[in-house]
Amino acid sequence: MDLKLCCSCISLLLLLLLPCPVGAGKLLVVPMVGSHWLSMQEVVEKLSQRGHEVVVVMPEVSWQMETSQSYRVLTHPVTQTLEELDGAFQDYVAAHLQDLPFPLNVLKLYRSSENVFRTFFGQCKDLFRSQETMKVLNGSSFDAVLTDPAFMCGATLANHLSLPFIFFMRGFPCSLHYDGPQCPSPLSYIPRLFSFNSDRMSFLQRVENALLALLELKYCDGFYGEALRFSSEVLQRDVSLMDLVSSASIWLLRFDFVFEYVRPVMPNMVFVGGINCAKKKALPKGEETRKEEGRQDEKRRDETRRDETRRDETKETRKGEKRK
Repeated sequence: MDLKLCCSCISLLLLLLLPCPVGAGKLLVVPMVGSHWLSMQEVVEKLSQRGHEVVVVMPEVSWQMETSQSYRVLTHPVTQTLEELDGAFQDYVAAHLQDLPFPLNVLKLYRSSENVFRTFFGQCKDLFRSQETMKVLNGSSFDAVLTDPAFMCGATLANHLSLPFIFFMRGFPCSLHYDGPQCPSPLSYIPRLFSFNSDRMSFLQRVENALLALLELKYCDGFYGEALRFSSEVLQRDVSLMDLVSSASIWLLRFDFVFEYVRPVMPNMVFVGGINCAKKKALPKGEETRKEEGRQDEKRRDETRRDETRRDETKETRKGEKRK
């Protein structure tokens, strides 16, 4: 059954990416606010340009989420203010900038991540509480859901609407973007997130890696606890973290193995690293001037080093001739 669902969703994605508008699909997009949306927006606009009907669900209060004529936007009311979102995210960033030893760094990051998750997940709750919005979604006959799963809202909504869904993401904590598709995960050379190890580990580092792997799922169960309780309430059944992530049909991952350690992957994992660099902006005039000045300074330093090397070689040659 899972194989049939995966094959059907892969076929749907290929149809969505076809340049011809014949047989265009109807796609529901559930993004994450902020910089995550900037990467997904490129894909959404391209799909819309190719004739597909795209509906993007947006909260009324958000970051960097501007409307566009390329796709239809469905907004829903939320209870959070922009100041609350800013405050939670600033605390999260501050926790990452503190230089704490292990395991204090893990505990600090965990608490700040929990706080920012609770704040932003409130917008997902508001989506389901909006009867008008849910009525529109239930009656729209979508073919699939494209979602950033950072807060699990899209996965919960896709299960509620009984639709196949596609993850578009950078990565999960606790290596869920590998455990969800059931990738092999050799602990001997696959470093876990908070270990800060490389793919070449000593025996003690491998022991630490194994212990972290055992703790990761409990870590994420606590981190996503509120989302799991809410999903169970919405879907009216017990929902585990692996239930939500493993039911994704396709994983579009915004990275590649240039900056990642090589590891086994599964066929439904598609790597689209660099897609977030689609929009290029020219540097301001002042910055461009400073950049050119920097290049000229580096060029002069190289010429100076070459001249010094030639003088040293000439001196050594003359000394050798005098000895003879």
